[in-house]
Amino acid sequence: MTTAEVYHAIRPRYPELVGKVALVTGSSKGIGKGIALRLAREGMRVIIHGLDNDEVVQAVEEFRLLGADTFGVCSDFASPHGVDLLFDAVRARYTEVTLLVNNAADLRRTGMDLLDVELLDRQIEVNIRAPLLCSIQARSMMQPGQASSIINISSVGGQRAHLPGLPYDMTKGALEAMTRAMALDLAKDGIRVNAVAPGATRGWRTPPPDDARFKAICARIPLGRFGSDQDVAAMVAFLASADADYVTGQVFAVDGGISAQLSPPGQPI
Repeated sequence: MTTAEVYHAIRPRYPELVGKVALVTGSSKGIGKGIALRLAREGMRVIIHGLDNDEVVQAVEEFRLLGADTFGVCSDFASPHGVDLLFDAVRARYTEVTLLVNNAADLRRTGMDLLDVELLDRQIEVNIRAPLLCSIQARSMMQPGQASSIINISSVGGQRAHLPGLPYDMTKGALEAMTRAMALDLAKDGIRVNAVAPGATRGWRTPPPDDARFKAICARIPLGRFGSDQDVAAMVAFLASADADYVTGQVFAVDGGISAQLSPPGQPI
C-alpha cells in the first residue's frame, strides 16, 4: 500500500491528541515513519527526523500532501551535537512537545568474534545515549500535568537474544531498563514513560512474500505473519492517549506471540 492508502485506512481514535506536538526520531522510513503517519492521522503536529536528508524531505512532502502538519530535521545521533541540532530546530518552531517517540536506532547485529569497537560505540551513542539525551531535552519542553509521555521503541531482542545479537540486543535491554528508571523519575511531573518491543515487522529489509526465508519466519510466528509498522503504531497511539493515563514504566511486545513461546513449531524442547 502507498503512504496515502495507509493514511486513509487508519481510523483516528484519540481526539485528545489533535493539535499536540509529537517528535518521532528515525521517522523518515520504516517503523518510525509508520508511527509518524499514525500520529499525523490522529491530528498531531509531527516532527520527522532522520539521518538521510533526502529521505526526510521526501517523507515530509508525502505527509504534507495528505494535509499533515509536519516538518523535518536531519541529524546524526552518533555526532556529539546530533541531539542538540534536532532540539534547536524543534524549539525554533514549537514552545512545547507533548510526545517523544525514541525510535532511531542502529539495527546491525553480529557475533562476539566479529564485534568491533566502532560498532559498539556507535550503538551505545545512537541506541542508548541519544534516547536519554532526547528525553532530557523533551522533558524541558513538556508541561507538568499536560498528559505528556515518552515512548521508547525497543525490540523483542531486549529480553530474548537474537543469534547473533550483539551489540543491538544489549542496547535494547538497556533501553528497557532506562524506560523503567525514567518512568519513576518523571512520575512526579505526570510524564509517563513506556516502551514498545516489536517482533518481526515488514520493512525495506524483509524478504518478499514468495521467498523461502519469508515463509520460514512466518511459520515460527504464532500468529503466522509478519507485523506491520501500523501494528506498532497502534500501540504507540494508545500509549500516548488518555486511555493509557495509568500506564507507565512498562514494555509492551507487539510480536505476534514470538516472545510468549518456548520453542518454535516442530521443534519441541
